[in-house]
Amino acid sequence: MHRTGEVCAIILAGGSGERFGRTGGKQLAVASGRPILSWTLEAFDRCEAVDSIVLVCPGDRQTEYAEAALEGLDLKTPIAYATSGSTRQASMASGLELVPERTSIVAVHDGARPLIAPETVVRAIALFDDEAVDGVVVGHPSYDTLKMVDGTRVIETPDRSRFWQAQTPQIFRRTVLEGALAKATADGYLGTDDSAIVEHAGGRVVMFDAPRENIKVTVAEDIAYVEAALRCRSEER
Repeated sequence: MHRTGEVCAIILAGGSGERFGRTGGKQLAVASGRPILSWTLEAFDRCEAVDSIVLVCPGDRQTEYAEAALEGLDLKTPIAYATSGSTRQASMASGLELVPERTSIVAVHDGARPLIAPETVVRAIALFDDEAVDGVVVGHPSYDTLKMVDGTRVIETPDRSRFWQAQTPQIFRRTVLEGALAKATADGYLGTDDSAIVEHAGGRVVMFDAPRENIKVTVAEDIAYVEAALRCRSEER
């Protein structure tokens, strides 16, 4: 890997978890005996390409998050804590402020995606060997047929070969992400994900094909899937 500078992972854990139905957010919901966020942090700690972590969570709950997510873990990667904002974009900007100065690559990840594999992160970061790449989005091609609708009426069935399902981490050159955030703020632009901000600024973003199991825990039923995947990994070891 021929990059210069270090890699920092920004873990976004500021969501309210309304759809999950758990008071206080889904990041601390337990899967296989540990909070979801704990599995996420461990994955990035085990990633040889990541040099530091910034955990973005509610400012009045940082102690709670730290104690719950880090209990029983012996993480080697230094962690800083940033205060989440009212939007994902604001939370990401807050985390970016605490990224170490020597950082050249920033990986933004959902705290509620506990199944991310360290090797996926390493391989995605390797794409920055191409100097023309500004960002990399982990995801996979869409396998389902897509429908464009007006209300409930189908208008069109687009060619799914051009569509991908975006996951996280979404990884960017630090300078590109900072510039894109500044432009988004000036334009009043609010992206639906982190990559949209860089795309809005004209950055070149590419997709990296990764396992579909890297789901975002959204509803309570997702916990069973996460636990099954964790059991399979344990048995394979």
